[in-house]
Amino acid sequence: MSAGRHRAWKRLAVDLAGIEPHHVVLDLAAGTGDFAIRAAKQDGPRLVIAADLTWEMMAAGKARSGAPDVQWVQCDATYLPFSDGSVDRVLVGYGLRNFPDLNRCIGEIRRCLVPGGRLVSLDFGRAEPQWLHRWYLRYLDLSTSAAGRVLHGDVESYRYIPESLRQYPAQRGVTEMMQRNGFVRCGHIDLVFGAMAINFGQAPG
Repeated sequence: MSAGRHRAWKRLAVDLAGIEPHHVVLDLAAGTGDFAIRAAKQDGPRLVIAADLTWEMMAAGKARSGAPDVQWVQCDATYLPFSDGSVDRVLVGYGLRNFPDLNRCIGEIRRCLVPGGRLVSLDFGRAEPQWLHRWYLRYLDLSTSAAGRVLHGDVESYRYIPESLRQYPAQRGVTEMMQRNGFVRCGHIDLVFGAMAINFGQAPG
């Protein structure tokens, strides 16, 4: 549905994280580990962790041909099994809007980050102006139903995407939530008129 642009957006998100050789990197809501695998191919982070609630998704990621060394951890983003100040970079790809308690999860990410650590999230956003956002949601309703029917014989397979987006505070709301949880230097980059966005923020140094 992105016409292949999602690959460039993911590269941009990883670049914005500023991963360095000594870093511990967490790909949260990792799924099949796209961000984790990209991070592990950088110039030698000390440790890359892919964490997700669904083990089957991570198993598919582990089986990917040529996947570099990544530690795979099954966990709930509401209660992260990592020590305070133990992670340098957290990457989230299309995950924040699916967290059941987004504010708590952002607080958990903040707890785990070292001073100066960064959170970078790529997700669907809210397009501007409002008429474009309404058109965009309608497009997602139709395209996700069609993709579900063609790929899985079930129109409901991807309908969670537009439904989750209707409840999601989107890039501006996420920026405000990060600030309330103690992040600094917060902001977002709009992509495709805001239909996609990258949020970023830093734990105080």
